[in-house]
Amino acid sequence: MEFMQFRPGESGYETELAGFDRIVSHRPAAVAAVRSVAEVRAAVRYAAQRGMPVAVQSTGHSPAAAVGGDSLLLSVRRLRGVHVDPAARTARVAAGTRWQEVVDAAAPHGLAPLCGSSPLVGVVGYTLGGGLGPLARTYGYAADQVTAVSLVTADGRLREVTAEREPELFWALRGGGKSGFGVVTALTFRLPPVARLYGGGLRFAGADAAAVLGAWRRVTRGAPEALTTSVALLRVPGDGGLAVHVRVAVAAEQGREQGLESLGEELVRPLREAAPAFADTVRIRPYRTVAEIHEDPVEPMPYHERGILLREFDAAAEAALLASAGPGAECADWAVELRHLGGAAGRAPAIPSAVGSRAAAFTLTTLTSPDAASGVRTALAPWSTGGRYVNFLAGPGTERLTAEAYDAETYARLRVVKGKYDPENVFRHGHAVPPAETETGPTGPADTGARPHRRVS
Repeated sequence: MEFMQFRPGESGYETELAGFDRIVSHRPAAVAAVRSVAEVRAAVRYAAQRGMPVAVQSTGHSPAAAVGGDSLLLSVRRLRGVHVDPAARTARVAAGTRWQEVVDAAAPHGLAPLCGSSPLVGVVGYTLGGGLGPLARTYGYAADQVTAVSLVTADGRLREVTAEREPELFWALRGGGKSGFGVVTALTFRLPPVARLYGGGLRFAGADAAAVLGAWRRVTRGAPEALTTSVALLRVPGDGGLAVHVRVAVAAEQGREQGLESLGEELVRPLREAAPAFADTVRIRPYRTVAEIHEDPVEPMPYHERGILLREFDAAAEAALLASAGPGAECADWAVELRHLGGAAGRAPAIPSAVGSRAAAFTLTTLTSPDAASGVRTALAPWSTGGRYVNFLAGPGTERLTAEAYDAETYARLRVVKGKYDPENVFRHGHAVPPAETETGPTGPADTGARPHRRVS
């Protein structure tokens, strides 16, 4: 089995490496541009035969340390495809697929994937880290909707992982999947029946930050699970002006949408009354336009992303945030975002997963230029749970923070699973966990096959 392979200096090498977050510059010994599951298996065996560590990249939204040395980087962006089963309300999605592709495929059936705020993010990486989207309080984490995972492990074997087959690996992949258990080639997950929602964004002048943050904090206190919100303090590069962006999503199941608009308007009224908004896109909208709620950047750029989890966001925390990132603050962050958790995101699913942030009430995340430091997380540290959300970690050094995304018991359990399926730590890049010592290696016989020949195109 042949697969396209690019080495430094060859045409196509730089193109294959380019991800959305340009803060790192990967320089692996080679890039394998895989187009099928068979090529993924061949590339993994190729690396194993040569003792090469393996890294995986789809869209490159959450890189950690740069991949270099003797490593092989698998570019899975050509593995695209979505199959929606409207009767079962599920989707099966290939490894390189982006969220907007799934949104568009599910929309004609009145179904809604639990996508991220950006339609450009890859489905697999987002979901493996948990998946905290605009409907998180209503439907929980995307990882909790997963029913099956197709995974190529370090022995080159393709495994169909479910709760019934290899339950411990199934637990680990859902929320802890960035820990480096193998190459996910496809996911199958449930699609909630949501055709429309009441949602969008409210933008306010930076001078109104105190009034808006106070109103948002009070709204979150008694928010029903139908309401998921976030707020961001934004400083646009090259502009320097501060703006406040409140994001809103109110959801109801398909067929139960009567009164959705009136409910949404009632819930959002305190935010609209807090200060005059210079932009208001909150309205009844089809779910296929969900990306318009957050209006995330669409052009690649270099940025550090760091985050902590908060046990609460009270008046004192609000004051600390305003002092460190509000009007007049010497804040270098492009974005300082708070997301309201709880609701369905705070409950364990029927089939337990490794998602590690259910006890937190809020996430606090900062996006910063590569050469700038942020003091906001330090200012809010007194309200921290001590934990982090792994999907909100990007840039060099974040690999050292991976353990903080899980409680001690979950992290130790992830290491045991890693030790079983990847005892040689082949998948060691990114936010991978180190394997624990085990008496047995990967279960089942390793697949064998002819060594692939190198081909460049």
